Amino acid sequence: MATWHAEFSRNGPGLLLRDLKAGKVDLAPILDTGPDLLLLTDFDYDAGLAALDALRTQLKAKGLALDHLFSARPNAGWQTGLDLDGDGRTGGPRDAQGYGRFAGQGGMALLSRYPVTLEADLSRLLWSEVPDSRMTPDDPAPDVQRLSSSAHWALRVDTPAGPLLLLTLCATPPVFDGPEDRNGRRNHDEVRLWAQYLDGALRLPPEPALGSLAHFADDLAAGPPPVVILGNLNLDPERGEGLHGAARALLAHPRITDPLPGVDTVTWASTGPMRVSYLLPDRALTVLGAGVMPPAPEAETGPHGLVWADLALPTP
Repeated sequence: MATWHAEFSRNGPGLLLRDLKAGKVDLAPILDTGPDLLLLTDFDYDAGLAALDALRTQLKAKGLALDHLFSARPNAGWQTGLDLDGDGRTGGPRDAQGYGRFAGQGGMALLSRYPVTLEADLSRLLWSEVPDSRMTPDDPAPDVQRLSSSAHWALRVDTPAGPLLLLTLCATPPVFDGPEDRNGRRNHDEVRLWAQYLDGALRLPPEPALGSLAHFADDLAAGPPPVVILGNLNLDPERGEGLHGAARALLAHPRITDPLPGVDTVTWASTGPMRVSYLLPDRALTVLGAGVMPPAPEAETGPHGLVWADLALPTP
């Protein structure tokens, strides 16, 4: 499986679909890796999954059949109707639940060789409802502001060797704010959310939109199916800005293993190399190999590498 924070996002709706149909998107890292499961963490969402279907079609034409798709409207660009950034206006990209110039900009998407089922969607969980939340009384709209800047999905994948639970996320960058460090605190709580859920510390309010949580909780309590945490944490364990303890705590969680300790996944011109994208399997899974496929220097998919791992499920 793999996760990639490639720049499959544009400044307006429909533009990603246009570029995919025109063949202007570099797919080489995906095709060279050939994953059975691929999570993209900067992919514009549209009704009917038109852009995602176009990507699937192009990959299939080049020999990679990932027939099963999942995506849902992210919090990115989902307007709150409030002036969250205090600029005296509403409807701006920073007035949305997650930064976005339009609804669905920079969401997440999964392509899979095997059937995918949404087990739980934690994206509507309010930041103020998270245990030990780092939200402060000065943060705006505690009764409206969701924790997820993009989404937190638990996705069940039924492979021939047995089911997997993918715990996915794409956290907000812990920068682009002021001394109040609102983005840094929100990033911290986004990064630790799945660890809280695995620990049983997260008590969710009864809400149908959160999915089949009772079944999901039973799965986790029983042990199998094994889980994989994957996506873009936007947080290095040591370097750059951010509350690094959240990443270190996740990497040290007793349920998971780290197949790529200390391996960088991106190199920014302003900050140098860092590790921000992660693929963290359950200890019940056997890691056969792992690595980072760097982007082509001339490609327009951005500086992030594609993070991959070959995993073997335990014998039933």
